[in-house]
Amino acid sequence: MTDPGNAITLSDDHPDQAELLRQLRARPDIEFVDHRETQRTALRALNPVPADDILDEPPRWVYFPWRRAVVAMLGPLGFRRLRLDRNRNLITLDEQHRLGQLRIGVVGLSVGHVIAHTLAAQGVCGELRLTDFDNLELSNLNRVPATVFDEGQNKAIVAARRIAEIDPYLTVHADTSGITADTIDPFLDGLDILVEVCDSLDTKVLVREAARARRIPVLMATSDRGLVDVERFDLDPTRPILHGLLGNVETAGLAGLTSADKVPYVLGILDAGQLSGRMAASLCEVGETLSTWPQLAGEVTLGAALIAEAVRRIGSGEPLPSGRVRIDIGAQLAQSTDPRAAQPLSRAHQDDPAEPGEPTSVPAAMAAAAIRAPSGGNAQPWHIDIGPDSLTVRIDPERTTMMDVEFRGSAVALGAAVFNATVAAAAHGRGSEVLIGAGGERSPLEAVITLAGTAEPELAELYGPMLDRATNRHHGSGREISAHLAELLRTTATRFGARLHLLTAGPEIETGAAVLAAADRIRYLTPRLHAEMFSELWWPGDPKPEYGIDVRGLELPPSDLAVLDVLRRPDVMAHLARWNAGGVLGDNTRDRVRAGAALAAISFSGHTLADYALAGQAVEAVWITAQMHGLAVQPISPAFLYAHDERELDALSPAFTDELRSLQYTFRKLIGAGPQEAQALVFRLTDAPPPSVRSRRQHPPRQTASP
Repeated sequence: MTDPGNAITLSDDHPDQAELLRQLRARPDIEFVDHRETQRTALRALNPVPADDILDEPPRWVYFPWRRAVVAMLGPLGFRRLRLDRNRNLITLDEQHRLGQLRIGVVGLSVGHVIAHTLAAQGVCGELRLTDFDNLELSNLNRVPATVFDEGQNKAIVAARRIAEIDPYLTVHADTSGITADTIDPFLDGLDILVEVCDSLDTKVLVREAARARRIPVLMATSDRGLVDVERFDLDPTRPILHGLLGNVETAGLAGLTSADKVPYVLGILDAGQLSGRMAASLCEVGETLSTWPQLAGEVTLGAALIAEAVRRIGSGEPLPSGRVRIDIGAQLAQSTDPRAAQPLSRAHQDDPAEPGEPTSVPAAMAAAAIRAPSGGNAQPWHIDIGPDSLTVRIDPERTTMMDVEFRGSAVALGAAVFNATVAAAAHGRGSEVLIGAGGERSPLEAVITLAGTAEPELAELYGPMLDRATNRHHGSGREISAHLAELLRTTATRFGARLHLLTAGPEIETGAAVLAAADRIRYLTPRLHAEMFSELWWPGDPKPEYGIDVRGLELPPSDLAVLDVLRRPDVMAHLARWNAGGVLGDNTRDRVRAGAALAAISFSGHTLADYALAGQAVEAVWITAQMHGLAVQPISPAFLYAHDERELDALSPAFTDELRSLQYTFRKLIGAGPQEAQALVFRLTDAPPPSVRSRRQHPPRQTASP
């Protein structure tokens, strides 16, 4: 083999190379180019910053004889790190290192030129062996990215030079003799992958037989309808070559065929029934009105992209079986869709449900109020029965989630529903008694609210504000909460045996924002938590509108709604989890908490579901009071909120148990929670306009008996 396409790497520290540099500097026809400082600056600016062995690597001079130019550049480690930085995380650093060890051979340097250049540019190889006996002609320039200056040069050398100009450190061998029975052994020895894209049918058979004997996988691009052919001889060395499509044809019988004589074999290899109409018709004209079969630059480029992905998969150990893939661009473009038609948020609000009619009894009014209570993800995890003089609210076990550990979140929601029911009773002139206990086999917890005694005027005054209570996810802005209002909110929580922690100082809010953002990231990266989070969301027109969160109520700009379509994808989250990345996943929570007037948490002593339900009454009372005084309220549910111990944290997210424990500890310390206290709710308070929409609710239950 010869290597006339290689650049020459030189160093001032090497005596012989320093002498050659001196001679080159003395020649007036040699241009010297130096961009080292620009490259060094860019290298130091990478995120993460490269290690010292890369930053301190000595630079090099590279001589390109065909350019009559010498270029100063970073050393090989720094050069590769900077040049391939934009690959991440489509190809991680670890994957780049592994792929950078691959030795790949390319037979045929017309289509192969584009493939070899793409492999080099993408950094998925450490050595390229190129072979073609033919010289570049003007008719090749419809698809080969060479120039008129290259006409008459060997195709392998033209490709090698072009690759050297993007990565002079990449080992490239340009063989100008082509593949023959005499040259195939040294060409294939040590190869990891072979790409065959030549026109010679006997060569196609020859290289496959030799590759199969060495268990080397073979890839081929055909430049029609994006067809890429994969033969995994490394996995199955007994496979017939070309999938048996040529039958038992002898190699010698394929040598020296004219283009017209090759057509029947080409049709057999490519599966004539799958060819594009234009290509099939063109093959009928080979030897008549066409000299040979046509190829387009776009199809060649598409094939190169598919070969590069196949190489990445083989090199990374990802699944890629023997067989064929077609990516028909023309067919895809013919089936284009209008993205505006897929925008559910553009629908009018006429699908919002009408408000229910006036309740026909006090218990019915209590039920209508109860279903307006807040719950995690608007799951409304209750079942309500209306009696003649009572209302029974029980937890519905079928509406639980992973974060609703042991139904504790459901118990908080039940308590809020109970509070609303007592407010409705007072507004209708009736007092009430509440009994909370185990629900037997039907439910882990139930509350019975019985009409009794006289109404409490203070509760009756909350009826209107209770009906208006809503989650407000507007970004909002901070405003100082007066000492009087802060004390009022604390007193309200105390009335139900709970304690309100109100964080208003900048450093406290900043710490809380960081904790909640990190917890949100874990929620995104844990498959079941992620799935449940997005199952809570619905768009106008979705089939089950009574539950969940209206996506319009997230108060996101259109650009962020587009991001939501990415964040909802489990495959995206799986990649981020595997890379231990995804810091951006908590940014929305962090920004909203920082912008608020306060970060708050409601704690209480006790760990039973009844204790959580009592705290749920405190939650609703504080929420309504805050909203009455002009504050917007948005709950923020960290994944650790309802977990009590290591076992429960591990069940939530086994991959992030330690981090969840640390975040829970930090948050409890931040709010000053006592050792026996649990948290019912975390929420932010802000100054914001009214919410765009309100979450839909269950239909009010029917009364089970007449009064």
